Amino acid sequence: MSIFQQLEKFVRDVFKTSLEIFFNALKMSPNAQGYVSGSITELILKNKIEELNFEVKRIREKWEGQKHPNHHGDFYFRRDQGSWFVLESKGLKSNSEKWHKLYNLKSLTKFLYDNHDKINWIDMTKEIEPQIKEWIHENLPKFEKEYKDPLYDYEEIQKYYRNSPKRPTEKSRIIDDLSIYNREEIQTMIEDRLNYVMCKVKVLESHFVSGTSGSSARTQATPRKDEFNIISVDIFLRYTEHKFLFANPKQLESSGDDANHLQQNYIIGFIFTNSENLLELNLTNEWYENFTEVFETLNEEDSVNESEMQVDNRNVVNSMN
Repeated sequence: MSIFQQLEKFVRDVFKTSLEIFFNALKMSPNAQGYVSGSITELILKNKIEELNFEVKRIREKWEGQKHPNHHGDFYFRRDQGSWFVLESKGLKSNSEKWHKLYNLKSLTKFLYDNHDKINWIDMTKEIEPQIKEWIHENLPKFEKEYKDPLYDYEEIQKYYRNSPKRPTEKSRIIDDLSIYNREEIQTMIEDRLNYVMCKVKVLESHFVSGTSGSSARTQATPRKDEFNIISVDIFLRYTEHKFLFANPKQLESSGDDANHLQQNYIIGFIFTNSENLLELNLTNEWYENFTEVFETLNEEDSVNESEMQVDNRNVVNSMN
């Protein structure tokens, strides 16, 4: 059977519908796309690690009894019949550029300055801000004229009018100019600017959000540092393919509220598009492109007890005959 025939039979057997209905339903549901995307990421990640001669086993999602506090990951892995460790797979913060308002010149300049230690083209022996302004001048010239004034989203504009100043200001002038646009038009203007910025720079930012159930032993809604041994982030949302970056959670800066926890968001680095239209990956020292390199940072004492492992051996059997 061809792969198309296998897919058609799978959809008919599992979902009791046609491939066309399945496809349209998937397009209509961002949540469903998210689940499928996560499964694709995990499968590609598993395959890549196995290609490096590691043994990989999936961790059971539904445990018998209370889940082990140090097994909150997606996979167990080991090398050369050695000790088992835990790997967690995560994705990027999908709206990082919008969240940091990088569609405004002032915000963009400040963000690059605050994270200049993660930028390869910055010369640390020279003054930082002029280098950033020169880069913006050369790569994003619309910020000098067309995009010079800041944009405010629809909610900001409405909130400003409820507490508007008695005397005219530069901000009130800009908001007055924007007041003629509705919510969708403002959103389109922001998206246009974001697309322009992201043609030259994209932000790689983590999004480590976890629950605080009693079984997790967490004091806040982020993972503890001892829940897994390596964390993987798939950057495909900002890259041309599924590419994985790896870190040892013990090497990442702790949460300010609890030293045993990770932060929710880390600026992992940037992707810049150079003059030849090639992507350049700029990363902090805590993140590795090579899985074997981060594996070498692990300590044997942090491995998991094999007798406590709960491996997911379930298989969904669908005959393709």
